Amino acid sequence: MTGPAASGHDQHDGHAIVGGEPRSGSHVVAGLAVVVFLQWLGASAVIPMLPVYVRREGGSVAVAGVVMASFFVAGVVTQYPAGRLADRIGRRGVLVGGLAVYVVASAAFALPSGPGVAVVLRGLQGVGAGAAEVASLALVAAVVAETHRGRAFGTIYAGATAGMAVGPLVGSVLGAAHMAAIFIGTAAASLVGIAVALRLHVPDQRQPGASPPAPAGHGVPPAVASPSRAGRARRAALVGCLCAAGVFGLTSGMYDTCWTLLLDTRHAAGWQVGLSWTLFAVPFAVVTRPAGALADRRDRRPLALGGLAIAVALCAAYPFIPTVAVLVGLGALEATGVASAMPAVQSLLTHGVDPHVSGRTQGLYATTQTASTAVAAAAGGVLFSIARWAPFVTVAAACALLIVAAGLAWRRAEGRASGTVPAGPARPEGPAAPPASPTPPVVPAH
Repeated sequence: MTGPAASGHDQHDGHAIVGGEPRSGSHVVAGLAVVVFLQWLGASAVIPMLPVYVRREGGSVAVAGVVMASFFVAGVVTQYPAGRLADRIGRRGVLVGGLAVYVVASAAFALPSGPGVAVVLRGLQGVGAGAAEVASLALVAAVVAETHRGRAFGTIYAGATAGMAVGPLVGSVLGAAHMAAIFIGTAAASLVGIAVALRLHVPDQRQPGASPPAPAGHGVPPAVASPSRAGRARRAALVGCLCAAGVFGLTSGMYDTCWTLLLDTRHAAGWQVGLSWTLFAVPFAVVTRPAGALADRRDRRPLALGGLAIAVALCAAYPFIPTVAVLVGLGALEATGVASAMPAVQSLLTHGVDPHVSGRTQGLYATTQTASTAVAAAAGGVLFSIARWAPFVTVAAACALLIVAAGLAWRRAEGRASGTVPAGPARPEGPAAPPASPTPPVVPAH
């Protein structure tokens, strides 16, 4: 290992660096892992039963798909602007604002409403969750050395999926008849997340006295427009990562609408539906941080492509499997593939990117993923009403093409981490109490 990460102790912008990662960076990663755990603990409790709830409120399968899709459509519209705003005013402010919007929408969802209101409120949840996601990932890219980003991203994903390991099971046990209580619990969890976020001691990556530099061309990250050899490699990495984002988005959107419906056709009980979501989340949480550490040491491209291929193959197989137990078990296997891919993709995405535009980079990636999710969620219900296998096979075919495109793009990208450390001013983003612990907690790695 070369560069700053090779030395046992160094200094960067006033922060001690041990093993290549600023101490403040480890504090931020630990705190963000707690924040995303809390948010997804509540938010994931809604997912399994929401399509059933919408149908019981008078909506059709297609309407249930529209409700699920509204979450992602809102994210498509707002995530890139949220990334730009995070670069301009600070990532923690956007994180807290996004969580606050999510709290308000979730609390309002607990009031009596019909399918039309559900579409609006689910969209507001998408605005809040999308802004929080972009800001949290941009913070990681801004404060963590590249040689440690795989582990850092793995920790963030571990926090999210640890919450998802519990939330769906709780939601399924309570059932569609108690959705109001689930929404109130979701709002409460995100409120606690806001309290944690406000205590993060976050280095300010904004340029003093000015907004971040405007990238050349069309207001997108410099990786898209740079003519240099390094710029071409970053552009190739970005294109491949956007293809991977499409895979993640298409599969997750289709599952959000169709997975519970598929299990229902197999006469699965409510607890089995919740268990299927939990048994996806638990292996993911266990694998993702070690996978991130592997991405820090190895070529990240095979890890990403291999994990994506496993997920797509299983997606195509699910509708032809008649046994609930086998479906649940294969879902856990799929989780290991996705967990291997996600930290590697995020590390490729942030390789060589100026920290001052990390919000825009994450916004572009998140917008691509969310747009794909919205399309799959909306189309999934319609395709499922035509044939149970149709959404799974259609999504798998589209994802296979995206994997090929990603592999071709990544041939020109740099696959291994460099020993660089994030740059930028290091004054705190507003008054915040220092973290209570000098080391990050052990967070189970979805």
